Amino acid sequence: MKNTPFTQKHIALGAKMAEFAGYNMPISYAGINEEHHTVRMNAGVFDVSHMGEFILKGPDALDLIQRVTTNDASKLTAGKAQYSCLPNASGGIVDDLLVYCIEENKTYMLVVNASNIEKDWNWISSFNTKNVEMHNISDKTGLLAVQGPKAVQYMQQLTDMDITNLKYYTFVKGTFAGVPNVIVSATGYTGAGGVEIYFEDKDGAGEKIWDEIFRVGGPSGLKPIGLGARDTLRLEMGYCLYGNDIDDTTSPLEAGLGWITKFTKDFTARNILEQQKAEGIKNKLVGLEMIDKGIPRHGYKIQNAEGVEIGYVTSGTQAPSLGKAVGMAYIRKDLATEGSDVFVMIRDKAVKAQVVKIPFA
Repeated sequence: MKNTPFTQKHIALGAKMAEFAGYNMPISYAGINEEHHTVRMNAGVFDVSHMGEFILKGPDALDLIQRVTTNDASKLTAGKAQYSCLPNASGGIVDDLLVYCIEENKTYMLVVNASNIEKDWNWISSFNTKNVEMHNISDKTGLLAVQGPKAVQYMQQLTDMDITNLKYYTFVKGTFAGVPNVIVSATGYTGAGGVEIYFEDKDGAGEKIWDEIFRVGGPSGLKPIGLGARDTLRLEMGYCLYGNDIDDTTSPLEAGLGWITKFTKDFTARNILEQQKAEGIKNKLVGLEMIDKGIPRHGYKIQNAEGVEIGYVTSGTQAPSLGKAVGMAYIRKDLATEGSDVFVMIRDKAVKAQVVKIPFA
């Protein structure tokens, strides 16, 4: 397993560790529910250094990004980011990602899922016919996500950059916690506000940033948070997780990602997705709220009242902020009306649930 710049910190703090995407990662410290509430009410620090980062440079960098992603990156100016996805040849999703515009029409950073780093690199490279300069900086880039309503208040103490007024999906670059060339962005995955901190892992930068973050926030309740609570937080917001809610077989239109699928430009499988839009999708990603007792888990089948299979669960949990079990599922579009009753098959028992609007929180 690979380590992040903070692996020894997690172990020293007594975190429950496990392999995730080839990395030794903290799943929880004090417990998922407690950590979840810390982020919702105060602030928490996630080590997400396992994520992948690619730099694309040169006069044709934007053209390459436009051809491999669904969103319109030409709208980006320096200091702005956008959520997007990489469609495959059949209209499925190679990965979802963030596109950061470092220098307009010249330099971009792509942030991809840890489990897809090699896959994404090879996919994008296969379209690089104009010799765009590409650098995989994943192994030398550290990343902390400081999330929660008090996160920005704490982090502003460590930099002269204005992060208090950082708008959603924008970023700044400068000195943070005494470390130069740090990117601080606001693209959160928890729905609780906060920032992400990207830095080059050299000369003890990671340890310095970690220690300074807890120096300013620790006395006020800032705590380290594991990937377990990150999953419950993102699920309450209805954010997709690659490998669960989206994958190579799911369409961005089915997944409710039509808002990042722009037909004003040419991109991989555009004709397939345009046809889907014109003819209508067959399945739709929806929210589920359990009526009867039970937790919907990934892969559980869903039936209608007549016992006919109509879909399957992609993600589910007992939502700490809501005090009830919720999930996400693909259901036949004609049966995916908000308020409809469906039945999740849990251990061969049909457990009643209701289709609800996302986000849950």
